[in-house]
Amino acid sequence: MTQRLCVVSVPAGHPYVARTLTHPDLTVLPDPSPEGAPDGQWWPPVVLSPGWISAHSADADLLHLHFGTESFSPAQLLSALHDAHAVGWPVVQTVHDLVHPQLTDQEPYVRQLDALVPGVDAVLTLTPGAAAEIENRWGRRARVMPHPRLFPEGATVPRGLVRDEVVIGTHLKDLRPNVDGPSTVAALIAAVDGLRAGGLPASGEVRLHRDVRDEAARDRVRAAIAASDSVVLLEHDRLDDRSLSNALAHVDVCVLPYRSGTHSGWLELCWDLGVPVAAPDVGYFSEQHDDPTVASFTLSASGAGVSLEACLRRLLQAGSRAGSDARQRLSTMRLARRAIDDRTTTQAHLDLYHELLSTAAVR
Repeated sequence: MTQRLCVVSVPAGHPYVARTLTHPDLTVLPDPSPEGAPDGQWWPPVVLSPGWISAHSADADLLHLHFGTESFSPAQLLSALHDAHAVGWPVVQTVHDLVHPQLTDQEPYVRQLDALVPGVDAVLTLTPGAAAEIENRWGRRARVMPHPRLFPEGATVPRGLVRDEVVIGTHLKDLRPNVDGPSTVAALIAAVDGLRAGGLPASGEVRLHRDVRDEAARDRVRAAIAASDSVVLLEHDRLDDRSLSNALAHVDVCVLPYRSGTHSGWLELCWDLGVPVAAPDVGYFSEQHDDPTVASFTLSASGAGVSLEACLRRLLQAGSRAGSDARQRLSTMRLARRAIDDRTTTQAHLDLYHELLSTAAVR
């Protein structure tokens, strides 16, 4: 009989974890609620607070870190790592972000990685490029495990509208630090104008949350779009998962608006839905899927519009249009493939956990 394992995941209530740690022989402890936090909020993660691991040593077998370490100092993280090892828990870290998308000043996050990566028992990441960078920076060989599907199992894949005009979309969300709204909009306007000048009927669609972190950037976005006759701005509250999928299904290409980053869950949702993605040539977005429907452009250069236009032309040739039978078939095929790949990834996690626990037992 296979031994059931209980994992403390930081966090547990995150879509990545919910779709990765699904093996029937695995139990994931629910996130302890931070004091005063609303229901469903897991941050800052209580698990890493002083004394929690020691007090709950009998409740689990292993600690797996994903997100939320930025809430703690390097010294606090090292203390949590020490506590886990002291109670016999191996510690796994999945390095999703080498550049933190929520932070302007990266130095504190770099120090946190410097504290954790050398001391955990196993390191995972999502792409070969990120694994190579981890090995170069910390001398740790990371196992590459691909991102799981994000579109919910059992849900009906939304079908976009068939339109004569090609629609290029981007979503700036709340203008978090790694989103370059003004540069993305400037590039989008120039690219769409270039497509039109070349005889292709095209328009741009920019989505933006009503509540943003950078009001000056929002004002620049509004002004640029107000002066354009080829791009529209849609400002709204944060979309729920279903509404977001519906919005993505209606565009012919999705442009990622990132000035920096490592990996993108947004790209993964587009992949599930069959939506082609234009990704800036930063981080390892282009390695998430080796497919012509994911292509790169240069956002930071003065010729960003020209670069994006060329990228869009490649994607429109390689991809399928919103509302088409071809896109529906593509999404169905990809989700079926995901089901197989995700089972493999889940099993790989379980095998790793058993390997680490066996090693710890003979120490």
